[in-house]
Amino acid sequence: MAFRSTVPRLAKNAALDAVLKKSPSDVVFTTALRTPIARMNKGFKHAYPEELLAHVYQRTRERLEARGVDISIIEDICAGTVLAELGGAKSGRLAALHAGMPITSAYRTTNRQCASSVQSITDIGSAIQTGAIRVGIAAGFESMSKDWETKAIPVKLSPAMAKSPNQDARDCLMSMGMTSENVAERFGVGRQRQDAFAAQSHARAHAAQEDGRLAQEIEPIEVRWVEEDGTETTRLISKDEGIRHGTTAEKLSQLKPVFKPDGCSTAGNSSQVSDGAVALTMARRDVAEAAGMEILGKWVATSTMGVKPDEMGIGPARSTPKLLTRLGLDVKDIDLWEINEAFASQALMTLDALKISEENVNVKGGAIALGHPLGASGGRLTTSLLSELRRTGKQTGVVSLCCGTGYGVSALIVAE
Repeated sequence: MAFRSTVPRLAKNAALDAVLKKSPSDVVFTTALRTPIARMNKGFKHAYPEELLAHVYQRTRERLEARGVDISIIEDICAGTVLAELGGAKSGRLAALHAGMPITSAYRTTNRQCASSVQSITDIGSAIQTGAIRVGIAAGFESMSKDWETKAIPVKLSPAMAKSPNQDARDCLMSMGMTSENVAERFGVGRQRQDAFAAQSHARAHAAQEDGRLAQEIEPIEVRWVEEDGTETTRLISKDEGIRHGTTAEKLSQLKPVFKPDGCSTAGNSSQVSDGAVALTMARRDVAEAAGMEILGKWVATSTMGVKPDEMGIGPARSTPKLLTRLGLDVKDIDLWEINEAFASQALMTLDALKISEENVNVKGGAIALGHPLGASGGRLTTSLLSELRRTGKQTGVVSLCCGTGYGVSALIVAE
């Protein structure tokens, strides 16, 4: 069923004005950058997750210091991650200190599955709103190359819970691919549409890489590389690796389904398994202005909503209306959208449900082309959204992701 706001038109205009209005207490973004996204066991094969994270922290520090900002103003750092060793807590703090972050900056990690770095943005933003801190860094990182096999599939589960009489509880263990097939079947998203959408993701990413739009978000990184003979060298990674240049829907249609013989989800219309890291500095507006920070935009709000685990991909179609209604907005009030392409099936279901034009969604490509480094993806979407809104002179954007076990997370961003 399509989303329809119940807010009167006059109220909606006032609501949009309220969202766009600047206030000293706004939570603003002052830096936003990321590593390139590498395919699993490719460019970052020999890099550790804390090395990727330290890189974005260091570049963030350098950008702030270049503007004369005293980095001791950073009070807290929160990083989203899903698979990292020990929750990434020790390695993340190590990365922050290695990168030169102040010893007085506290540190923690958060895990909200694929939306983990949107959660870090939300946590830092909320802390600023309540006055607990004035400035913080929201980050995300994942090395699927290092942690995929040992952390992605649970092996030590309570036998009683695994055999729960509650079907939804048992479905929390369902493979993400099967949830994609369920969404495709239940919401009528056919294979042809999925392949066309995937081809479009690659085409848009290719164009954005060629014209430099992606490069504006990326901080190239030199990483350790071990040759087959054991010789250790370094490699400079400066571009996203997942883009398949020249991919067409016809080529994608030749791929076999991965999750069930008569299914629709293939390696070509599903997100890629990837490595990467992202970091965004956030501050109260008046503090950012006094410190000489550049203001890129502001975080307005985040909403979440649970759905059935066996169709987890529909999460954004549920959390987004909740977000917009809460703020008194409508779909047409949003200029650009970044919806994580976990699978073409779920992304298309979300577009259908919200009546969003593909023209305004993932205009630089999505996770099908660029990759999905779990804990970093939400921050990557936010960084991409801020960059594109500012480039085009547009203002409002929504970032949204579906999450394993069944829920959606959506956040409203305003660019300046």
